[in-house]
Amino acid sequence: MAITAILLVLIMTVLDVTVVNIALPVMASEFNISDSATVWIVTVYQLVITMLLLPISSVGDLYSYRRCFLIGVTIFTLASAMCAMSQSFTMIIVSRAVQGIGAACVMGVNIALTRLIYPRNVLGRGLALNAMVIAIATAAGPTLAGSILSVTSWHWLFIINIPFGIIAFIIGRHLLPSNPPRDGSPRKFDWVSGIENAVVFGLIFYAIGSFARKGNSLTSALLLCLGFAIGAFYVRRQFGKQSPMLPVDLFKIKLYSLSILTAVCSFIAQNLAMISLPFMFLGSYGFSEITTGLLMTPWPLATMIISPLAARFVEKHNPGITAACRMLTYAIGILLLILAPADGISEWNIAWRMAICGIGFGMFQTPNNIVMVMAAPVSRTGGAGGMQSTARLVGQTLGATLVTIVFAITAKSGIAVNSCLSLAIVFALVAGCFSISRAKGVRNSVNASAGGAK
Repeated sequence: MAITAILLVLIMTVLDVTVVNIALPVMASEFNISDSATVWIVTVYQLVITMLLLPISSVGDLYSYRRCFLIGVTIFTLASAMCAMSQSFTMIIVSRAVQGIGAACVMGVNIALTRLIYPRNVLGRGLALNAMVIAIATAAGPTLAGSILSVTSWHWLFIINIPFGIIAFIIGRHLLPSNPPRDGSPRKFDWVSGIENAVVFGLIFYAIGSFARKGNSLTSALLLCLGFAIGAFYVRRQFGKQSPMLPVDLFKIKLYSLSILTAVCSFIAQNLAMISLPFMFLGSYGFSEITTGLLMTPWPLATMIISPLAARFVEKHNPGITAACRMLTYAIGILLLILAPADGISEWNIAWRMAICGIGFGMFQTPNNIVMVMAAPVSRTGGAGGMQSTARLVGQTLGATLVTIVFAITAKSGIAVNSCLSLAIVFALVAGCFSISRAKGVRNSVNASAGGAK
């Protein structure tokens, strides 16, 4: 029941990206704004989450994961009501930013709470549940949004969050565990690092997004350079701190660093494919928009089905080797899509190839998450979980940016999609190599855990 509170809010936070994407044209018309401006309704939400994930994870480590979660649920639920009541573009942007604060509070501590809820030997099942509900929300989002918009207004896309938020708060308040006891040395939240973190990630990701949207190149380049310059000072300040906000202490753990690099590369590979494939289905194969949407479904559906099985599988097998093999499976799925015949291919022949990609990614995600979390000390689980979510967002953002760059360079030659898919294979194989390189470290960590348990 405790994990139910986390899963309910995870579903809401993921749905609030996918369902709003579908509603953007309707909202653009109602607020009388351009399509490019409407994208900010999605962008501001994701930007705020990225800026606040690590500071909030640090707050959870220092004080209480449970309290951070409950505050996040409250903010997210109230902000959903604000979104539903929005009468102007400015109000919806402000409401979405506030909603991003709530989502960051939840995402920053959900891994830490999951680690406290589940016994160590079956932690993978809890992490697999997280991956499964994210896959469900991703797969169901467009269908749910289309169903709601077909019978009522876009406001209901946010109203449905309110009862689920209330239920999650009630369950969480009564059943979520408190932080494990730590040493008695006093620790205070580092406000300077928190502001630096928000500024650095805000500037860098805003600049990257601006490049992707073909904004002013000079302004974007200046903001990017400024972000990296402030980032250099930010990183230097983290060394020597007892519980640094940017977990440089965890990066000293080779197993953890390799897991972060694996995660970033894997999500770059995922977004390179997920964003470019609809262009193949619509352009090269001539499928309709509805058919294209259905053809994208086998991927998250396969991930949803395979994630619980992956959790049980890695309880008996080396997670590092398992993750590497599944990245290879993912790469094979992408290669099969590239080699698919351009003329007369059936929907079924695309669907099973997409399912292979989903199986590979689903079997990769759970073992990689397990290694990443178990490599960190219990007292730093919040920072480890926050960095895990940050790695996912970094990978997805870089993947989306690479798609934009590849399309700009190769659009006239007609090889844009295949170029993106080829890059996806490269990043998948790099992720697999990182995973293989940590196999021995994973085995030693598991053996040490078993010895400690005995």
